Amino acid sequence: MHPFLYSDNNKRYHTLSYHNRQLGVKLFKAAVDAGFTCPNKDGTCGTGGCIYCGNGGSYFSRGSLSVTEQLFAERQRIKMKSPDAKLNAYFQSGTNTYAPVETLRALYEEALACPDVAALSIATRADCIAEDVCDLLEEFAVRIPLTVELGLQTAHDVTAQRIGRGHDWQTFTEGYARLKQRGIRVCVHLINGLPGEDLPAMLVTAEKLAALRPDGVKIHSLHVVEGTTLAARWQRGEYEPVSLHTYVQAVVGQLERLPPETVVERLTGDADKTTLLAPRWSADKKKVLASIDRHLAEENTWQGRLFIP
Repeated sequence: MHPFLYSDNNKRYHTLSYHNRQLGVKLFKAAVDAGFTCPNKDGTCGTGGCIYCGNGGSYFSRGSLSVTEQLFAERQRIKMKSPDAKLNAYFQSGTNTYAPVETLRALYEEALACPDVAALSIATRADCIAEDVCDLLEEFAVRIPLTVELGLQTAHDVTAQRIGRGHDWQTFTEGYARLKQRGIRVCVHLINGLPGEDLPAMLVTAEKLAALRPDGVKIHSLHVVEGTTLAARWQRGEYEPVSLHTYVQAVVGQLERLPPETVVERLTGDADKTTLLAPRWSADKKKVLASIDRHLAEENTWQGRLFIP
């Protein structure tokens, strides 16, 4: 048996399913599109979003429906798979703290009023974590398990400028610190294969993030999706997607550097296969996850092995 403590099966990293089992609940993400825009789209810090931004982060959600209608539809879908499941209402599309506090309160309350909602996840940006927003989030965190998901993608400011993220590493750490000072659980998103980044650069991002000891992390490859700025660059030969081999190397190296207690909530991403241009290997999630598991076993390594407290 491998020496990784946060596992009760063959996984050598701290999976979300293991985390939820310790809580004694079957919890499934129920995606919500509440119609939020983004400061990187409306001109506050940019227009058009990041170069890879297509439809706001989710093709599962139904933005034309109310929050209640979306959650009822998601509940029906999830209950068909697992009748005793509870829902994690996941405000996924857009920047879900980018509105007046009373607007946010009403939307979050609407989600909590839906049957079987037992947790709340809110995807946002580190430059949209004002003090009044933190006050509101702290209120909800007392009432229900709450996770705020921050899109970091990379710790390198030069890459952030290259992809048009709209804020730097210092801004990220300040927003992250405001949340953690309130005792709010934070999950951080990373993207491997960003333009101009090689394997060592991806590992540096993991090392810098590890020093912050995040509660959770989500990792996936950069998707080239139709209709994006990135797609145009890829079609002109100006961007080469990361290979599966390099991606697996990067993920394993990142896992080695992350704290063992950090919950790994995702190691590959979902993209709409009808609009995904590259890398095509990313559409086969089972193969990607199996490749990561195999590499961890072959190297006899595990999450946190190289973590330096």
